[in-house]
Amino acid sequence: MNAVAPLIIAATGIPALCFAAWSGRPGTAHARGVGLRWALIALCLFVGAIGVYLAGDNRNIAYGVVIALVVAVNALGVSLVLYLRRADNNGASRK
Repeated sequence: MNAVAPLIIAATGIPALCFAAWSGRPGTAHARGVGLRWALIALCLFVGAIGVYLAGDNRNIAYGVVIALVVAVNALGVSLVLYLRRADNNGASRK
């Protein structure tokens, strides 16, 4: 029963990984940047799931892992939004 929460966390990383593969298809520098940020979000979710699984029954460690996971994913989400705002209408990054 201890593996339910890590499986749910890991399952939420799969759509982010699919978005990373889909958004990086055009091959432009901007598309690769967006894909990289989605891939990092998926990686954070997978690492967080492993951390929650390894925490086992120790709730303090599990809470610490979940708090670190929330901070990392939200920071990457803000990075993604700011990166998307820097793009012009043609999809190229503005300097």
